[in-house]
Amino acid sequence: MLAKVLSSAVLGIDAYVIEVEVDITLGLPAFATVGLPDGAVRESKDRVKSAIKNSGYRFPPHRITVNLAPADVKKEGAGFDLPMAIGILAATDLVSRERLDRYLIIGELSLGGKVKSAKGALPMALTARNHGFAGILVPEANCREAAVVSGVNVYAVRHLSEVVEFLNEGNNLTPVTLDVHSVFAQNAHYETDFNEVKGQEHVKRALEIAAAGGHNVLMVGPPGSGKTMLAQRLPTILPDLTFEEALETTKVYSVMGLMGERALIAVRPFRSPHHTISDAGLIGGGQIPKPGEVSLAHNGVLFLDETPEFRKNVLEVLRQPMEDGQVTIARAATSITYPARFMTVAAMNPCPCGFYGDTRRQCQCTFLQIQRYRSKISGPLLDRLDIHVEVPAVQYQDLAQEAGGESSESIKKRVDGARLVQQERFRRHKIYCNAQMPSRLLRRFCQLDGDCQRLLEAAIDKLGLSARAYNRILKIARTIADLAGVETLTSSHIAEAIQYRSLDRTIG
Repeated sequence: MLAKVLSSAVLGIDAYVIEVEVDITLGLPAFATVGLPDGAVRESKDRVKSAIKNSGYRFPPHRITVNLAPADVKKEGAGFDLPMAIGILAATDLVSRERLDRYLIIGELSLGGKVKSAKGALPMALTARNHGFAGILVPEANCREAAVVSGVNVYAVRHLSEVVEFLNEGNNLTPVTLDVHSVFAQNAHYETDFNEVKGQEHVKRALEIAAAGGHNVLMVGPPGSGKTMLAQRLPTILPDLTFEEALETTKVYSVMGLMGERALIAVRPFRSPHHTISDAGLIGGGQIPKPGEVSLAHNGVLFLDETPEFRKNVLEVLRQPMEDGQVTIARAATSITYPARFMTVAAMNPCPCGFYGDTRRQCQCTFLQIQRYRSKISGPLLDRLDIHVEVPAVQYQDLAQEAGGESSESIKKRVDGARLVQQERFRRHKIYCNAQMPSRLLRRFCQLDGDCQRLLEAAIDKLGLSARAYNRILKIARTIADLAGVETLTSSHIAEAIQYRSLDRTIG
């Protein structure tokens, strides 16, 4: 007695079809699973056996062999419980085999036969559509995220018996429908706003420039000055997610099982990992590679609070995804690439005690201690943080103001205008913002007159700015000019850009 059920598994953030072959032969009762199953898959036999019995069906007292093909790819997770159970029932003629090759089936089973949620429903639904299946059967908890995919019927199942009845009769389930554009519009709002931030107008200006040009930011200030509060509001002034960006971001969260009740990620994500995180937790990895925080921040913001407290090797692995917009994790068996296009916002104190340069509290740190503390952020990483902005302690007069600052909506209008200019400028170069400009485009789009050149020369020679700051200053100046709606760079644009490279200056 042989039966074949079609299921799906995730590799990276994409899914592929798995054939679940079930063979039942005479012999002593046994249940063997082959095809490189992990621990969760091997334990399926006990859940499947109990679920079948407790759902009122007879479990065959024979030798059962389950093969997961292709057999040379590692399988993980509990999502194969339901297709295994259906395969056993089909092999014993309790389920009709006529419709098994038309549907993908995924889901974890409880001991009572209830179908529980599984990871990766969205990429699996995309695979079902791309392979021309009539539909996909998913747990009820995952039906909304799977229903985002148009062109394939998505059926929500709650119990093993519902699946059996559907495959035998085909009339007890109706496809789940979802108005994707309505859901996208309803969820595309943020809980925070820049008008809640009092004072710090120059920091807001720096973040506006960062959002307009896609620049990474480093904020330096004493504890309690509002660095985290400001960073949390940066996504509110970034351009709206496109549907394609939302779908790609949602796939990452779906693979990690982080969707919850959401059908679609409609706002730019904000991730703030703790400084004790490992390098694998930050960029992804593991025996079976999983996405890390940089991929969960895809199309959004990655916030590194207390940056010098991160381990040095953890910070250094950020350099490649910040440059390439993706992470490639190589293992002996396979190599997986995850998307990781994000804005980095780092925050740090100016010194170990936190009060260097503070007018109200005395710094207790020595020059050597400050140098050692700041050197925890390496030159190559600092080079990728375009804007350095000092965040002083908030004055009482600012805190006492009843009126809030400028709203995120009004700031975002200026950001959107600058981004439109950049899209038009780079439409033939496959880049999307000023921060991504290579050197050859800098010479073309950042031409300097005599005043600008003299100002830059003075900054590099007299203020102690490093040579690597040169290109960054030009890119920031280009963004400042775009926000002003002018094409030609002036000395005022260059002067404002220079002040955003404070950590390139010598400590005095």
